[in-house]
Amino acid sequence: MDRNPSPPLPSRDQDEEEGAGGDCIGSTVYSKHWLFGVLSGLIQIVSPENTKSSSDDEQQMELDEEMENEICRVWDMSMDEDVALFLQEFNAPDIFMGVLAKSKCPRLREICVGILGNMACFQEICVSISSDKNLGQVLLHCLYDSDPPTLLETSRLLLTCLSQTEVASVWVERIWEYPAIYDSICFIMSSSTNVDLLVKVGEVVDKLFDLDEKLMLEWIRNGAVQPLDPPQEDSEEQPVFKIVPCVLEASKQVRSENPEGLDVYMHILQLLTTVDDGIQAIVQCPDTGKDTWNLLFDLVCHEFCQSDDPPIILQEQKTVLASVYSVLSAIYASQTEQEYLKIEEVDLPLIDSLIRVLQNMEHCQKKPENSADSNMEETKKSDLTQDDFHLKILKDISCEFLSNIFQVLTKETVAQGLKEGQLSKQKCSCAFQNLLPFYSPVIEDFLKILHEVDKTLADDLEQNFPSLKAQT
Repeated sequence: MDRNPSPPLPSRDQDEEEGAGGDCIGSTVYSKHWLFGVLSGLIQIVSPENTKSSSDDEQQMELDEEMENEICRVWDMSMDEDVALFLQEFNAPDIFMGVLAKSKCPRLREICVGILGNMACFQEICVSISSDKNLGQVLLHCLYDSDPPTLLETSRLLLTCLSQTEVASVWVERIWEYPAIYDSICFIMSSSTNVDLLVKVGEVVDKLFDLDEKLMLEWIRNGAVQPLDPPQEDSEEQPVFKIVPCVLEASKQVRSENPEGLDVYMHILQLLTTVDDGIQAIVQCPDTGKDTWNLLFDLVCHEFCQSDDPPIILQEQKTVLASVYSVLSAIYASQTEQEYLKIEEVDLPLIDSLIRVLQNMEHCQKKPENSADSNMEETKKSDLTQDDFHLKILKDISCEFLSNIFQVLTKETVAQGLKEGQLSKQKCSCAFQNLLPFYSPVIEDFLKILHEVDKTLADDLEQNFPSLKAQT
């Protein structure tokens, strides 16, 4: 059986009514009477008489196959705006709220939230759903559910509402009212192996942190607060979730299966480093700092933008690389004394990675010399502008990080870099070209060390960059 069967074809009687325009939903061929029947069936499922008579928990957990097929058809149909508006007019959200409040059937709960998620894609309905405080409360309680498909649909609905400017603040305020949501989301990130769910939950967290810095700070501090009362001997100790380890665990789960999901979680880490409490949450605990550094260091040195990748790969990886470099740079700047961050071991691999990104960036930013189709270029102008914007962000972050590394290079490290090829003439030229003129003092100090190690290379670089020679 298909998960979501196709909507029903109209019967001959329905065809006759639709010819008169009486039974059609908007401009569709879907039947009002059929839909009324399905919704009435839902009402019967959660009616007091039915719930009292169905005392068997196992029976309440199951969904009749015919009813499942029909409600799945409604789920598919609800992607149509006419159907969604009709469901809204028929007060279907109230029916779904009743189901979510009373039903123990995971499949039925998943479908009802999924239909609401489809309906919320339309602005007018999203505003209506969001303004219903009771419905909002029931939906947020779905985040405490143990059923992954229901959690996925709840997260999708929440992300849809958070993405609507008119109602985003309403949902942020509600989340403030339910501190237990933090624990539920952290539990999902730290323990789930469902990649689709992890990605969607990550998108929700990313959006929340982007919308409300105070909420992000609250969630950062939640993990640092220890319970005031010690647990009783016979009580089960509740875990204390910390946001950074949970984000790292989710990142590891999605890393190989969903590049877009990894991008989301790296951006969450980047957002955390925009506040001092977030940086401290990463570096203050040695284990957390080490795990963060090792994961991100491995990504840039062994996975992203490698020497055997085509330069154009940078277009696919530019946003995630910007986030990863930003977090690495923040750790590098704040915790250089940490044992896991041995400067002499990490500097050259990072320099190699950063310069390779800058080299590939030059390739990506080259414009074709002769354009045979100016109209095609014009239609892609906005896309190119967006790409250029993200490449510029990556360049700025890469250059700042590279300059920070150059500042602490020792004579021994430079000599090793020359021997192993990370500081070849070509790579030094690329670094100089990108770091000048904003980081001139850093390059000048680097050249002083280079003169002691390889005077010929230093002289060649000065010859190629006259502004440096004039200042030295």
